[in-house]
Amino acid sequence: MPVSADSGAESIVSRAALRGHPLHPMLIHFPVAALIGLVATDVAWLVSGDPFWARAGLWLAGVGAGGGWIASLLGAADLLLVERIREKITAWCHAVIAVMMLSLATLNWAMRYRAGAEQLAAWELYLSLLAAGTIGLAAYLGGRLVYEHAVGVELGHKAAIEDSTTL
Repeated sequence: MPVSADSGAESIVSRAALRGHPLHPMLIHFPVAALIGLVATDVAWLVSGDPFWARAGLWLAGVGAGGGWIASLLGAADLLLVERIREKITAWCHAVIAVMMLSLATLNWAMRYRAGAEQLAAWELYLSLLAAGTIGLAAYLGGRLVYEHAVGVELGHKAAIEDSTTL
C-alpha cells in the first residue's frame, strides 16, 4: 500500500542529498537507461552485424557500469548513515541485488573493452540481458522503498528535511 501524506507515516530523510533532494534516485536513471539501451544495441549488432552497434554497446556498458557505481555509493551512504533505512529488509535486498547487477555490468564492459570495440560475443549479450533483468528487480525494490517506506520522500515534513544534515 503506497504511503500518502495523510496516512500518518513519517518520511525517511536521505543523508546523501542536495538541499533536501536525494542524490541516489536523481543519478540512477542515466546508468539504468544506458544498461537497458545496451540490450537494444546488442540486438541491433546481432541483426545487422554493423560494428557501430558494438562500439555503441561498449560506450553504453561503460556509462552504465561507471555511472551505476557512482549512484550506488550515494545509495550506500544512505543505507549506512540512516538507521531507519538500515532497519528495512527491502533496503538490504535492493543493495545486494544492485551490487550483483553492477558486477555483471562491470564484467560486461571489461569483456567488451578487452575484446575490442568492433566485436561482440554471445557472453556480452547474455550479460546484458541478465543485467537488465536484475535492474528490473532492483528497481522494483527501490520503488517499494520510496512508495511503501517513504525513503527520501517529503510527506509534509519540511522541517525534518531542513534540519537534516545533507551534502
